[in-house]
Amino acid sequence: MEIKELNTSPRVLMGPGPSDMHPRVYKALATPMIGHLDPEFVTIMNEVKTMVQATFKTQNNLTFVVSAPGSAGMETCLVNLLEPGDEALICIHGVFGGRMADIAERCGAKVHKVEQEWGKPIDPQQVKAALENCDPKIVAIVHAETSTGVKQPLEEISKMVHDKGALLVVDAVTSYCGTELEVDKWGIDAIYSGTQKCLSAPPGLSPVSFSDRAVEVLRNRKTKVQSWFLDLSLVMNYWAGAKRAYHHTAPISQVFALREAYRLVLEEGLENRFRRHYETHLLLKEGLEELGFRYLVDEKYRLPMLNSVFLPEGLDEEPLRKLMLEKYNIEVGGGLGAFAGKLWRIGLMGHSCDANHVNMLLSALRKEMK
Repeated sequence: MEIKELNTSPRVLMGPGPSDMHPRVYKALATPMIGHLDPEFVTIMNEVKTMVQATFKTQNNLTFVVSAPGSAGMETCLVNLLEPGDEALICIHGVFGGRMADIAERCGAKVHKVEQEWGKPIDPQQVKAALENCDPKIVAIVHAETSTGVKQPLEEISKMVHDKGALLVVDAVTSYCGTELEVDKWGIDAIYSGTQKCLSAPPGLSPVSFSDRAVEVLRNRKTKVQSWFLDLSLVMNYWAGAKRAYHHTAPISQVFALREAYRLVLEEGLENRFRRHYETHLLLKEGLEELGFRYLVDEKYRLPMLNSVFLPEGLDEEPLRKLMLEKYNIEVGGGLGAFAGKLWRIGLMGHSCDANHVNMLLSALRKEMK
């Protein structure tokens, strides 16, 4: 059997993730291998942890990177904080809230749901009403719903959750390093993200952080965590122990790349990065609306890095999306769940978030929509 040399097409990544990577990140991927318990790698882990804390804006000691993608970060938060019989309140306004509810049920928790029409944020009054009728250990919510492009306000809901004595768990896979996110200031107890979106690092890692309150819950568990690999009582001794205890072989090259991606974020500065994502979103919005595209989400709640838009009347989304890929090498995403076949999800994430990407897409669309 003959397998040809790997030679992928030079895509312009403007979907819901992954995003294009900076040349410095590619270079870091080619760094010679060392061992996962090598003192030099332990130093690199410490540097990465410090940069995760800086970008999450947290002092949480239990802050590290799960050696698996964002969905495993989601599972890490839920399987560690929930035990059979616990109550959990899950807020659902898209695909990923539904996924959290599924995992919570698999943990044996009694799941209560707050549901909102897709494309709209959860109303704090919905959460308030739900909290009056249950006693949850955690309340979980998606900050940036990748399936719809909704940015969820969190501060008011966070106060309600803590007044009830519960923990706040947040999905920030799409928003992290692309728009304002304040873990300590907003009272987030457990948070997870991914590396392939606004961080523009390779997929396959998940930054996470846990408050002292969440760690206390973990330490007082009465049952073992159902996942050995994701059990924080074991993993924390690898990432945060005084003496690093072997747990698993970390994806060393991906951590090298992630370290360089974080360096790029911090060199640019978080506020500058947030401004770049917002201003590039406005450029895209102007061009799309001139062509007759219409946004799903009200302007106040739109994610700048994930633009969910309905195509002009008479255009079929799938053939045009396929044409963008095959003729122009531009990748955009289709709809998920309730919006499958009905809209596009256009990503402006990290290294893919600049005027050149926007102008390439708009130029191709203008040519094909004449």
